[in-house]
Amino acid sequence: MLVLGFPDSAEQAAALARELKSPCKVVEVHRFPDGESRLRLPAELPEDVVLCRSLDRPNEKLVELMLAAESARVLGAENLTLVAPYLCYMRQDRAFHSGEAVSQRIIGGFLAGLFDALVTVDPHLHRVHTLTEAVPVKRAVALSAAPAMGAFLAARGSQALLVGPDQESEQWVSTVARVAGLEFVVARKIRRGDQSVEVHLPDRDYRGLHVLLVDDLASTGHTLAEAARMLCDAGAARVDVLVTHALFVDDAQDIIMSAGVSEVWSSDSVRHGSNAFRLAPDLAAAIG
Repeated sequence: MLVLGFPDSAEQAAALARELKSPCKVVEVHRFPDGESRLRLPAELPEDVVLCRSLDRPNEKLVELMLAAESARVLGAENLTLVAPYLCYMRQDRAFHSGEAVSQRIIGGFLAGLFDALVTVDPHLHRVHTLTEAVPVKRAVALSAAPAMGAFLAARGSQALLVGPDQESEQWVSTVARVAGLEFVVARKIRRGDQSVEVHLPDRDYRGLHVLLVDDLASTGHTLAEAARMLCDAGAARVDVLVTHALFVDDAQDIIMSAGVSEVWSSDSVRHGSNAFRLAPDLAAAIG
């Protein structure tokens, strides 16, 4: 087996290769002034090849992934696995307005045409119940970062109250709480738009508590920021954030911190200064 990374995923690929006890190479990428990419892979490839790349900020990455996968087949790869710790375009699983593209189905079909297997972490699925429905490859594995989150908190000796900022977060926060041996509650969210939300906290006393907001991703940061403001107003002594995917679009982290958050921790699914724990052991185990 050979693990192939890209310049932006070289560290992730190397960590995965170490866990798999396999060699690792980085795909050479040259970008021309007009925006096109030229890729160069090793001249000969084994039958089993793993391409490792997280698909945050995905549009350019998807084209390069296509070039790499098709070239890998020509160079000898017969079994291609995509390891995408963050998987893009999963949220739009139906047309909410007339004429909208259902991007989950389109991108899922695109990836299924390139790869034999997919391993990802906490894909943002709503009405679709399994990853295979979204990306119809022969083998699709959706890992959860929640156990690693719980282990991270347990190792720190955390005594925080865990709070899920909305109903969708309960699946993550409940597992994190169980692994870490902590109490949790789940708030209720009403979305008014992409950057406007209302958060309603469960009725309890938050005064003097260390509270940790737990979610699968931080994108614009507005949901986490609103929850943090509510908790601070309710008397919480400290509010921190723990997420799987640290997307942090534009000034999202500043928005969260200005709402009263002291510290942000994330997995290394997306490279970010908040990365606090590694997913490579779980990803390697899923590949087998």
